[in-house]
Order: sequence, then structure tokens, then C-alpha cells
Amino acid sequence: MKECKPLALGGDLPGGCADDYETGSWRKFLPVLDRDKCIDCLICWVQCPDSCIIVEDGKMVGFNFEHCKGCGICDEVCPPKVKAIRMIEEES
Repeated sequence: MKECKPLALGGDLPGGCADDYETGSWRKFLPVLDRDKCIDCLICWVQCPDSCIIVEDGKMVGFNFEHCKGCGICDEVCPPKVKAIRMIEEES
């Protein structure tokens, strides 16, 4: 395991540590993208707390499942008239 650095006085927090840990193995729900419905508004990308939305050339192309915890925020923020993302139960 990676050794943590001591924090500097004043609360200066080092970033970038979350990428070292795969946290998607305990999710119960999985986001699924219907690419034909997606309008590439990227609201899901902005709102995802774990930066799991993969964007290439300004288009949403999928999810990084190593870090996705299945919270469903991407599904919640996908425009109701579009509903390109839906959550399904993760198969064991």
C-alpha cells in the first residue's frame, strides 16, 4: 500500500490518491449507456463524483468501471426527455 504523506500546516491537501484504488468492486448497480439516445450534454461527466464518465472528442463513450460505485447520479442527471443512462442491478 502507498505510504501517505504528512499534511502541511494550513490544510494543504495533496491530490491524486484516489486513482490508486479500484473502488468499483462493491457496487450493487451498474450504469448502462444507450448511445443512440445520448445527446452528449456531458451533465453526467460534470456531476459524477468519481470521474467515471469517459469522454472522447466531446462525446460520452462509456464508464470507467474500476472506480464507478454505482451511485446513480449519472442516471439522475441525464435529461428526462433523453434518459440515455439507466441503472441495472449488477450481476454477481
